[in-house]
Amino acid sequence: NLKDKLKELSIEEKAKLLADNGMLIKRPLVIKDDGSVLCGFKEEKYKEFL
Repeated sequence: NLKDKLKELSIEEKAKLLADNGMLIKRPLVIKDDGSVLCGFKEEKYKEFL
């Protein structure tokens, strides 16, 4: 079960898992260099965020 394995994975392993398996991501996630995060896609908010 993937949910159980997640507890044992490093951040790098989790990032690779998401990068390799796009279907695991249900909503777009954008993380800026300053650490701010935007989850989901609403065009107006997305443009403001970037």
